[in-house]
Amino acid sequence: MGQIMKGKPVADKITEELINEVEELKGKGVNPKLSIVRVGARPDDLAYEKGAISRCKKIGIESEVIELPLEISQEDFISELIKLNEDAKVHGILIFRPLPKHLDEEVIKYQIAPEKDIDCLSPVNEGKLYEGDDSGFPPCTPTAVMEMLKFYDVKLKGKDATVIGASNVVGKPAALMLLNERATISVCHSKTKNTAKVASGADILVVAVGRANFVKENFVKDGAVVIDVGINVVDGKLCGDVDFEGVKEKTSMITPVPGGVGSVTTSILAKHVIKACKLQNNL
Repeated sequence: MGQIMKGKPVADKITEELINEVEELKGKGVNPKLSIVRVGARPDDLAYEKGAISRCKKIGIESEVIELPLEISQEDFISELIKLNEDAKVHGILIFRPLPKHLDEEVIKYQIAPEKDIDCLSPVNEGKLYEGDDSGFPPCTPTAVMEMLKFYDVKLKGKDATVIGASNVVGKPAALMLLNERATISVCHSKTKNTAKVASGADILVVAVGRANFVKENFVKDGAVVIDVGINVVDGKLCGDVDFEGVKEKTSMITPVPGGVGSVTTSILAKHVIKACKLQNNL
């Protein structure tokens, strides 16, 4: 059976480093602060919010939640966002997505200050990701994927990597980040003719499709590294996009769900708040 790539040691290592960075910042009179913008009260937003606030508290980052009513108008939403843009005490802004249908993300993404946009909503940060410009903020979840690969010493240069899923939130940025590390990339999506065939040639397989236990044994090459980004609920239990029990024997390494990528994401969020804080204070 392949090595289980647990997220906790990765998150703990990042957290330890960030605690020291925050202490240094506070010694200079700088207090990093995160503002979370939530419209309504979706259970998955509340769960992530709880984890993010807990992680920030552990590290020493101040956090606040701007809770907005579900029926808020776009004009009022943008007004709240501009207040955060202009508040010098706020260094990072996280907007929970997807937003309700009456709020147009295509308009809102141009309103968030790019230097405070710690989860890559702004086209400025999307462009920096495309360019491989480290001064931007890539999305937290694919960044957590890359941190896990780095922590477990998975070599990427020249390797064949397949990403299943092509969303702007995980799939596309994960593919770009793997490409920036000089892996050879394939991306599978809903119109891919034979996803299992494409995936079965991959040394590294990243799965972010949002379908429980979608990836079976025939998708996985012997000795592959499998990163499962999916979080699904089946019969009251959390599971990923990969059939863990059916696949694990073929892999060299595999992430579990829960306890894998998801547990690293809030540490990346905190890391981005501190990076934003340093950039805004010219440190």
